[in-house]
Amino acid sequence: MLVALAALPCFAADVAVLKNGFSIRHERRQVIGDVTRLFVNADGSSFVDVSSAEIDHFEAAEDPAAGSGLPASAGSNSPLLASEKAGLAAGGFPGRPQPTLDDVVNESSGRYRLDPDLVNSVIKAESAFNPRAVSPKGAQGLMQLMPGTASALGVPNAFDPRANVEGGTKYLRELLERYNFDLVKALAAYNAGPERVERFGGVPPYYETRTYVARVVKDFNKKKDAQEKAAAAAKRVGAGKSAKAPAASSSSMAVQAKAGP
Repeated sequence: MLVALAALPCFAADVAVLKNGFSIRHERRQVIGDVTRLFVNADGSSFVDVSSAEIDHFEAAEDPAAGSGLPASAGSNSPLLASEKAGLAAGGFPGRPQPTLDDVVNESSGRYRLDPDLVNSVIKAESAFNPRAVSPKGAQGLMQLMPGTASALGVPNAFDPRANVEGGTKYLRELLERYNFDLVKALAAYNAGPERVERFGGVPPYYETRTYVARVVKDFNKKKDAQEKAAAAAKRVGAGKSAKAPAASSSSMAVQAKAGP
């Protein structure tokens, strides 16, 4: 049976305000059955599927660069984190707007010396950017921390986005160090547990784990490929304007791997 796709016009960045108090900034949206797909970056490579019944309303997104003389944002990799109706318990800045998920990821990634694109790829695979996600096994929040793991990492509330990302990023860094920065083994351990990786001497023969590792690595490498192409294009444009134009530099990567076991 064919599924009808109804694209809703969205000519500039909008915000979907959910009934639970969260909001998701997006570049465009598309209704697929009873789900609304929110594309959170300009090229449509990253999106979040939300039950249409959970969306309260849409509103125009405020661009912090508007009127400042700065270039407008080209779009975030990830949704905004707005406070819940009761307010995020510990994630905000007094007297300032709530941070975006990019802010939270960049802060934690910088602290633990990881590429924020990698952390975002893990979040996308773990929870699809849903701060209230709970797995059938009881893993919670953006980076799907099990209660015991969260406690060991010093995360008192796994549904607090900032604390969850802080704990998950710290754990990912620990796993990378444990496996000598073998990204595939570290991701397998994040999904299935270090004891299983050590028992099998690598990625466990579980379909879920193998699929998870391939999904994260593929998404991460896709981001890096896009950055390299953009840098090369900028370099060509700069060279065309001036032979002395400085070369565009791509962002450094903490880890990289080819997709898939």
